[in-house]
Amino acid sequence: MSGPPGWPERVPPTGVPGWEEAAVSWLLDQCPADYRAYRAWRRHPVALAWITVRHLQAELDAMRGAWRDVRADLGPLLPPGSLGDVLGSLTQEGLRLRAALRSAQLLLEAMRVRAPIAPR
Repeated sequence: MSGPPGWPERVPPTGVPGWEEAAVSWLLDQCPADYRAYRAWRRHPVALAWITVRHLQAELDAMRGAWRDVRADLGPLLPPGSLGDVLGSLTQEGLRLRAALRSAQLLLEAMRVRAPIAPR
């Protein structure tokens, strides 16, 4: 049993007991370790999903910028023939971040559906 394409493998689909706790654990794994110190993220999983999406978007933007600038910024400083290794690593990380962002967006969407609506 799994969620839609892009759903994190470690997280059971919505409706399965424990899915939200597994989602919180997965989301925290995508964020800086210091995020674990904030109790609000565990108490309000929809807030954690929201900040995780923003964090991953920023990381992906930074990775894209690094890929774009690496030739000019580091090319002259790297040993001959090593720029390809750096570009390959940046590409792999960009793909990982893009997949993680998609997964976090799916979790956020699922949590928004079940989040209580605040009275006005």
